[in-house]
Amino acid sequence: MLEGKPIRFRKPAEAIGSGLAFVTEDRKVQGLNLLASIKHNITISSLPKVSSRIGVLQNRQENKVAEEYIQMLRIKSQSRDQWVKFLSGGNQQKVVIAKWLMTNPRILIMDEPTRGIDIGAKTEIYKLMNELVHQGYSIIMISSELPEVIGMSHRVVVFHNRTVAGVLERDEATQEKIMELATGQHLVRSE
Repeated sequence: MLEGKPIRFRKPAEAIGSGLAFVTEDRKVQGLNLLASIKHNITISSLPKVSSRIGVLQNRQENKVAEEYIQMLRIKSQSRDQWVKFLSGGNQQKVVIAKWLMTNPRILIMDEPTRGIDIGAKTEIYKLMNELVHQGYSIIMISSELPEVIGMSHRVVVFHNRTVAGVLERDEATQEKIMELATGQHLVRSE
């Protein structure tokens, strides 16, 4: 369901066109081209925005957009032309996020957004996520780290056996309640 309407996408382009973006948990395999520049990785999902009407890539526009996202997300690098494989894990993650922000999503799905990055970079990603929410983005965060879920979420949806086991508002979400729902213990008690 999206805005109260059932949806089904046959191609990723349809989901992107509907305002969805997906930050994968495996940025190195599915989220980035490690042997390409930061600039290329940021613009790859939005090439029409940096191309002429006949589809020719406009280097000046691509450079401008890449610099804007590098500044906005505080990506630490030598230049926009640096290969992504030479960035830290946190900065790689910011490049993935920049790529999807460039598509102007309404909903940003972030799967394990802080996996494999150091504590300083985690804090930066959390701050960025909070800034995006304040700017009007909706974020669906998928995480196996309960403190992360509790600390970052306004609402927690818990699944058990591929179905929604419960929905907890921020003030009622505890590790105990989440684990009870996730393991099916709530079902045992209600029988």
